[in-house]
Amino acid sequence: MIGRCKRGWLLGVILASSLALAEPPAKKDSMAIPPEPKLLTWSQQISVREGWLTKRHAMILDLMRKHGVDWWIITNEEFHDDPLTQYIAPPRPYTGGRDIFIFIDTGEQGLRRVAITGFAEENVKKFFEAPDDPKPASEVLPALYNQYHPKKIALSFGGARGVTRSITNDTYKFLADKMGSDAASHFVPAADLIEEYSDTRLPDEFATYTDMVKVTEILAKRALSGEVITPGKTTVGDVRRWLYDEMGKRNLTTWFQQDLRVQRKGKENQTSRGFLAVAPEEVVIEKGDVVHLDFGITYMGLNTDWQKMTYVLRDGEKDVPEGLKKALANTNTLQDAMVKYSRPGRSAGDVYTDVMNEMKEKGIEAKVYSHPLGFQGHGLGASIDYRSAQRADAMPVAKKLRAGSYISIELNSVTPVAEWDGQKVFVMEEDPAYLTDEGWKFFVPRQTEWYVVR
Repeated sequence: MIGRCKRGWLLGVILASSLALAEPPAKKDSMAIPPEPKLLTWSQQISVREGWLTKRHAMILDLMRKHGVDWWIITNEEFHDDPLTQYIAPPRPYTGGRDIFIFIDTGEQGLRRVAITGFAEENVKKFFEAPDDPKPASEVLPALYNQYHPKKIALSFGGARGVTRSITNDTYKFLADKMGSDAASHFVPAADLIEEYSDTRLPDEFATYTDMVKVTEILAKRALSGEVITPGKTTVGDVRRWLYDEMGKRNLTTWFQQDLRVQRKGKENQTSRGFLAVAPEEVVIEKGDVVHLDFGITYMGLNTDWQKMTYVLRDGEKDVPEGLKKALANTNTLQDAMVKYSRPGRSAGDVYTDVMNEMKEKGIEAKVYSHPLGFQGHGLGASIDYRSAQRADAMPVAKKLRAGSYISIELNSVTPVAEWDGQKVFVMEEDPAYLTDEGWKFFVPRQTEWYVVR
């Protein structure tokens, strides 16, 4: 009796297990909100970033020699911070009238680091020669110049982007005057050095950046859900303000204003510079709308960039129209091509050409405007971008992709949607990714299903 009961129980367990295995897996909820990573306090951030700075300083001598410069000077002015200061010096406020940070290749003695600051700061002393009673630049600069007689002094001028041309005219003239009569003849643009320094990601940054992308995703997903959007009531401005307030709760900032775009059946799309135009704040989000969000955060001296799409269900609808699903699938196909053709060492222009040729073969109307991420949201490095790719004289076309670099895979496709009487719908996606030998890898899974406001 006992044996038969045990056999019956065992058969029951096996049968139940078989039935469970036979059941189709539960459909993934595109609006499921994952746990939010815990962010560091401001003081904790400073401590971690100073650890990163130690490793960044260890890169500088090799980069200076690679780019053929003897000195590299970054100047920071009160009320006019240089974009590089927090990445070459401790990430703290600088309130001296003009603070100067000098990296010197001394030859066999290695890298010498000298800070000329208006005020003594003990954290600066961890990374630079910086006396407790700072001497004026008018004394320090000529003494260093006469000691080393540098042939090439790299400064932030002559570059194509803000961070590579940030030195002011007055500071340029000040350095030339204080070093000596022939100093200016040795000034050279630091653009290439700055770009490689900025586009080189530390392994230590990876976990932090992954958490940043997760937080960006969570806030974006919540903003594009019924938690925030009530059809017929919520405006574009309401969603924008909600995001500002949520960032404020987390002590986050952003490097650009979050934007929303709204597409509606039967309403002609407005464009700006070839892109779907940003919706005015007073626009009320209605049932049946396609809503796009462009959003990113700044944290730990790094930046994210993120674009996602949501659909507001109409009365009686339980799912997104098939035509919109096809439109998103086209954009996913475009992302696949970006991953497939991108490899370390390939030029941005070649990748762009290969991607667009495949889209032409597949009949997908596409646009690619991807850019590096890092110290800046629109970072320095190789951009896979239609604007530079269409200009024969553009330097970015020839720039090579670097292993480990971070990029915003930013692009869109435009697809006629049957349920919208053939009206074309833009599906714009943007995902941070990092470059491996197998192509780009997303920090978190990309959007393959529409977000939904029910």
